[in-house]
Amino acid sequence: MRVAFAFFFAVLLSFQTACSPQAEPDKAPLILAAASLQEALEAAADEWAAQGHERPVLSFAATSALARQIEAGAPGDLFISADERWMDAVSGKGLVNADTREDLLGNSLVLIEPAGEAPEDDAAAQENGQNEITSEFPLFTMLDGGRLAMADPEAVPAGRYGKEALVSLGLWASVSNSIASAENVRAAMALVERGAAPLGIVYASDAVAEPGVRVVGRFPAKSHTAIIYPIAQLSGSASSDAEGFRQFLLSDEGQAIFRRFGFSAK
Repeated sequence: MRVAFAFFFAVLLSFQTACSPQAEPDKAPLILAAASLQEALEAAADEWAAQGHERPVLSFAATSALARQIEAGAPGDLFISADERWMDAVSGKGLVNADTREDLLGNSLVLIEPAGEAPEDDAAAQENGQNEITSEFPLFTMLDGGRLAMADPEAVPAGRYGKEALVSLGLWASVSNSIASAENVRAAMALVERGAAPLGIVYASDAVAEPGVRVVGRFPAKSHTAIIYPIAQLSGSASSDAEGFRQFLLSDEGQAIFRRFGFSAK
């Protein structure tokens, strides 16, 4: 009788185990990141996966759009903002783990034009691209009736930095009515690359990523708020690998990848 009962119990346990839902495998971390990070973060995710981890899922958009999505309850594990203001907004609503917030990267602003407009002398083109833009820069004249492409100067970090720089240098008044406002910095660069705008303001890292544009000049760092990309884990994060990937991006190895794509160290 005892043997029969033990057998029955074992069969029942096996049946329950077979019918029980299996634990879902840990999901790859979902990273919500500023559009300007696309190529660099793709490379970092590839390297992370090559080390035996699940490759993170990357979602790129304007920082302002991502912050609004997070505030509306969109899922995610890490948020990488192109400025501190939008990270502050999300953090202020308790949507990030405060002790995971750190400065990840820096960047700079450049003025670009279509690559086809480059001087025949490559050395001269390179030298011009290193020129620092000053209050005497003939920006309005160079537009020649065209538009200056930039991310939305009222909401998107790259656009806000750009407007700050132009105001600081006394150039904003002459071009404020000639702005081609884009939803993010990559969209602004695309307008220049396609020839829809003769000039644009983007991050230095964007110009590195797009061979269809060339740098005309660089905005002095003191002309705008320091460009800082903070990173933080979202409070609703469900991936156990998110913190590891965050630490990887902050590591010397991760920082070297970002420098390769034109970003400055944290």
